[in-house]
Amino acid sequence: MPATLPEATGSFGEKPTLTFPEGAAPAELEVLVLSPGDGPLVEAGDDLEVHYLGQSWNGHVFDNSYDRGSSISFPIGVGAVIGGWDEGLVGQPVGSRVLLSIPPHLGYGDRGVPQAGIKGGDTLVFVVDIVGTH
Repeated sequence: MPATLPEATGSFGEKPTLTFPEGAAPAELEVLVLSPGDGPLVEAGDDLEVHYLGQSWNGHVFDNSYDRGSSISFPIGVGAVIGGWDEGLVGQPVGSRVLLSIPPHLGYGDRGVPQAGIKGGDTLVFVVDIVGTH
């Protein structure tokens, strides 16, 4: 039986709120398309423009672009971001809202990012709105 994933409120472009299920986080990467886009598919090597919210499993929101009011861009599929983003976002159509549950080995591992409040071994959950590619 697949792991139960958090539920996200809101639609594309709106800051989501996550509600976590009972039980442990999935051990592997889980990718759930909340709303599919109809744009071109994201390819490895693209510069990807996204809005996102990141929260540790059953923990606090450690980052989100909605409150800043500006999206971010980065190369995807080439090791510039955590593995869960590279694996989970390549192949998705532009315009999609995607929920990623990223286990530590595809996130920040045993080190975490203490300054962001991410502990070692944390599973990370992101809601990502794929705005475009360049």
